[in-house]
Amino acid sequence: MKKYCAFLRGVNVKGTNMKMADVCKVFSDAGAQNVSSVLASGNILFQSDKTSSELKKILEKSMSEHFNYDAFLFIKNEKEINEILENDPFPPVENCHNYVFLGSEKVEETLLEEFQKSNHAENEKGKIVNGIFYWQVPKGQTLDSDFGKVLGKKSLKDKMTSRNINTFQKIIIKFDK
Repeated sequence: MKKYCAFLRGVNVKGTNMKMADVCKVFSDAGAQNVSSVLASGNILFQSDKTSSELKKILEKSMSEHFNYDAFLFIKNEKEINEILENDPFPPVENCHNYVFLGSEKVEETLLEEFQKSNHAENEKGKIVNGIFYWQVPKGQTLDSDFGKVLGKKSLKDKMTSRNINTFQKIIIKFDK
């Protein structure tokens, strides 16, 4: 059985509120095993023999039906999550956040293009590594930066979700327990 993490998009923002215990129950009822959550932002760890693409269909359908919303999630296995952490091109910098963007195919190219067009703060960087877009931004400027404002566009929000690199570290720690 493989270990997976599902990253839900748009959870506990703008009226889509759900308790992670309820989300875990939906995953369990859909056939996932050893289900737990990391933080309250929609990171669900579980095990399954199914593929990521099979799980995405099953879990999005189950979540949509149970919570009456258009569920959208991205699934990565333990190996992929380790690779995301290992490939972070930006060493930690004091007073900066490092973010990882997971999304639909080729969204990383759109993100890089938008990043390159925007004005950057000092120490703000963006880069694609192995199909994943990474962004380093000074603390306090995540939403106020030019690129941060672009991320709020509906055309982008519907194609991706982001997490702080620290979330990936917490996921790996919980996988190892």
